[in-house]
Amino acid sequence: MLESYLGRRLRLLKESQNSDGGWGYFPGKRSWLEPTAYALLAQHQDAGTATWDKGWNLMRQWQREDGAWRPTSCVEDAHWTTALAITLHCVRGVYDGHFRNGVDWLLDSAGAEGKLLDRMISYVTKISPTGHDLRYRGWPWRPGTASWIEPTAHSLVALKKAAPQIPGALVKRRIILGEGMILRRRCTDGGWNYGSKEALGVQLPSYPETTALALLGLQGNRDAELGPALARAKRLYDDGQSPLGSALLKVSLRTYGLNLGTESPKDPGRDLLVAGIEAIGCSEGSFSLLRPAA
Repeated sequence: MLESYLGRRLRLLKESQNSDGGWGYFPGKRSWLEPTAYALLAQHQDAGTATWDKGWNLMRQWQREDGAWRPTSCVEDAHWTTALAITLHCVRGVYDGHFRNGVDWLLDSAGAEGKLLDRMISYVTKISPTGHDLRYRGWPWRPGTASWIEPTAHSLVALKKAAPQIPGALVKRRIILGEGMILRRRCTDGGWNYGSKEALGVQLPSYPETTALALLGLQGNRDAELGPALARAKRLYDDGQSPLGSALLKVSLRTYGLNLGTESPKDPGRDLLVAGIEAIGCSEGSFSLLRPAA
């Protein structure tokens, strides 16, 4: 019997798990938090088994004292993948000290352009030297750097899932500011570029990866008109130019309820990050895990 699209990807992930419990970007390579998080989400039906828990425990070991997560064992710096770790805690239903410290760190994190002086100037002029409205604050890839669409989207997914567990208005306020940043950087074609909608007066095109993640981050926003963005995302998906972009778009579009049909059982290749996201986003996948908490 022909192995299914999902079955092929899950088998690749199971066969490629490292001895430390994590996953690299390719088989046999060092474990990193990003592919490990997506591999665990793809195999969430195995949560509680020895092999799944080995990956979960490895991820937990990479948390720093300040609450942030390192991206891998040999890198000490705080990293955007903290958002993925928080999302995993919510999916697993674990709301302990690791979770709370991670959420606290994420709430304190913001792009370098969000410093007080810059925000004061932006408040008066309504713009910044880069043309961004700095009243709305996103997240950077690493502390001390500028905000970008992708880490902001990952952080919004994490905080929206964490919100029911965190009392007070701070999480809600931070979500509003992050959503505002994403919405104000939307390209004229309806999607999103990496950080800006224009440069040197030139309108920039949107890309599949950033458009997919921006839409994931905006889930649950009832005030934003996302019809043009979803239409742009569907066109990018139909173009299929980027394996990673197509995988993320499939996850994103399915969380919004779009029917993309079933997949033919093609070979997943060797890119474990793409394979994990493809498994999550397929018709039988666990894409609903990335929806906001009810």
